[in-house]
Amino acid sequence: MPFGHLTDLCRGNAVIGQSGGPTAVINQSLVGVVEGLRMGLVAGGFVEHVYGMRHGVKGLVKGDLVDLTNEDQDRLDRLALTPSAGLGSTRDKPDDAYCDRILEACRKHDIRYFFYIGGNDSADTCRIVHEKAKAAKHDMRCFHVPKTIDNDLVENDHTPGFPSAARFVAMACMADFMDNISLPGIKINVVMGRHAGFLTAASALARRRDREFDEVPSHTSDGPQLVYCPEVAFDLDRFVADVDAIYSKRGRCHIVVSEGISDKDGRPIGATLIKNAQVDSHGNVQLSGSGALGDQLGDLLKEKLTPAGGKPPRVRADTFGYIQRCWPDASVIDQIEARRSARFAAQLALQGHDEGSITIVRTGSGSSALLGAQQGEAYRSDFKRVALKQVAAKTRHMPHEFLSGHNNVSRKFIEYCLPLVGDLPGFERL
Repeated sequence: MPFGHLTDLCRGNAVIGQSGGPTAVINQSLVGVVEGLRMGLVAGGFVEHVYGMRHGVKGLVKGDLVDLTNEDQDRLDRLALTPSAGLGSTRDKPDDAYCDRILEACRKHDIRYFFYIGGNDSADTCRIVHEKAKAAKHDMRCFHVPKTIDNDLVENDHTPGFPSAARFVAMACMADFMDNISLPGIKINVVMGRHAGFLTAASALARRRDREFDEVPSHTSDGPQLVYCPEVAFDLDRFVADVDAIYSKRGRCHIVVSEGISDKDGRPIGATLIKNAQVDSHGNVQLSGSGALGDQLGDLLKEKLTPAGGKPPRVRADTFGYIQRCWPDASVIDQIEARRSARFAAQLALQGHDEGSITIVRTGSGSSALLGAQQGEAYRSDFKRVALKQVAAKTRHMPHEFLSGHNNVSRKFIEYCLPLVGDLPGFERL
């Protein structure tokens, strides 16, 4: 790795933090930054100590730091394979005054290399801290290392954390569909994704792929037959009609909905159906920690689909919630890319770049995952740096070509997502 000119590099300490929801591979990113710094100038003395922030910037401003400089590599390798945030995470969304305190802590601890692992809010924190450091003439490199299971960072083909969470959703829905055909009824699964439907869409990977992918869900018996992403307006009457069309024909229906489904006016369905719902500090109705949305949709179906004088259909709902984030069966590609992207961030800092967000670029389609090991193109990826302002506080949504109608995903999404999650089991049916 070519290092920057010595005049471009400053002597001091590095600090690494983890922010937002933990994932199955966020510790791969942590270890990747440490390794990238070690491969660079730790031995040469330009980076004197590598610190970890306990619970993100909250720990930094409190001086709660752990020294990772000489951490044993075997322990780091075990940590990399451990789900959840090893340093602890935070939901703090620093404002201008908070970032002043962050910069003050960086000056106190002689931090010259600042790495923050997280989503778009973490990128924004990096951006503000970098701008303040520059204005204060405190020479400091600030890099955002991507992470989010929602897959909603702009400029990225996909984001570390998403492939593993998508793998969980796909496998959970595969097993849940087998349950549904064993004891028929209507089953609703609520999946994370307030504004972006990538994780909800991953449920479609549960369908068998030894048959030609059918764009029309009513023509296939494989579940989930109905997939509702937040990018498409959700209509309650249309939802009931969709379910009725499948249930009346087959006696069962398997459904996946995003927690963030909204009506045509952008009002969340959860806010419409859930009475006395809790809200967070930003005014958002609590969705992930509650089974209320699934229960309310289930009650709606029982009410609308019960024949006069008859019994209501059997309806059950599950909310996957936090269990999606850190399931200990990470995608192999996710593990590799999380670590490599973090190493790349450290390398850029040691090459003299002063700020940036790391993005993943797909360079090989991975079509062999659909067509067989001997055919198609292998999956490949690379990394690039973009300015923090290009990613900070921005949200990516599912592109139109990944959707099919109002309740399904397209073949293009399957081709996009399948190479990321890795091999999935093949279940047989009688």
